[in-house]
Amino acid sequence: MQTSKKGKFQIGLLLLPGLLVFGIFTVYPIVKLFCMSFFAWDFGSISGQNFIGLDNYREVLRDSYFQVAFVNTMVYTLVTVPGQMIFGFLTAFLINQVTRFQVGYRVLYYLPVITSWVIASLVFKYVFNTEGLLNYFLVNIAHIASQNIRWLDTRWSGLWIAMFLGIWKGIGWNMVVFLAALQTVPADLYEAASIDGAGAIKKLFHITLPCIRGTILFALVMLTIGGFNVFTSVKMITGGEPGHKTDVVLTWMYHKAFSTGAFGYSAALSFIITVVLAILALVQFRMMQQKT
Repeated sequence: MQTSKKGKFQIGLLLLPGLLVFGIFTVYPIVKLFCMSFFAWDFGSISGQNFIGLDNYREVLRDSYFQVAFVNTMVYTLVTVPGQMIFGFLTAFLINQVTRFQVGYRVLYYLPVITSWVIASLVFKYVFNTEGLLNYFLVNIAHIASQNIRWLDTRWSGLWIAMFLGIWKGIGWNMVVFLAALQTVPADLYEAASIDGAGAIKKLFHITLPCIRGTILFALVMLTIGGFNVFTSVKMITGGEPGHKTDVVLTWMYHKAFSTGAFGYSAALSFIITVVLAILALVQFRMMQQKT
């Protein structure tokens, strides 16, 4: 008993620093943010705040700018998540068939993942700018367009550029995840299917995809969370312009918090998005479980 108590005490001492850091920098900010969402918290009320209940939540849901940002975020997620998964899986599937230079292909496709979001966003902004590289090629070299196209000055063209960057950056991560899953599929299943006369398409849908269903669910949930957390690319490429029409929920929250000082509004917005993500994750889990 004494040895058991001593061991538990030692384990507690070892865990204490990590738990303190987690509590101070993770748990406390979340609790504080949740409390802020019920107060009129702004630049003018830092010393004293008034309790307003659910008014911040009502304001967020009624805000037309938030509605635009939420729709933009949903579209971004609905486009980039399937795009990353499909291209990532196809890349992993092809690399898995290669016997030579497999490591080189992995590194090549993973390079965009480790590239800085800021640098990649600035490069895309330079390419698609009105006076950028793409317009120079279309107008002065290929003579396809008669004048420069304002790629970043409309809502959907600006968002599509950010979505294209998101897909390009995410292919490598999905490739690594799916490649690891593909290498765990038993080769005996493919051999048995070949003996039964199954072709490549049947093997894909009846062996490969069912065997990596858990990995597909993991990638789906993680990418959905990542889609709702998109910030840097939109902030750097469009900045929410024109007129906040290309804002996503995080860029709009950033604007409200640090440009207008509406910290209570921003705190309420963050918890609304948390609830939406939790619901989406539950729906995705249920859908995947029904298919098993």
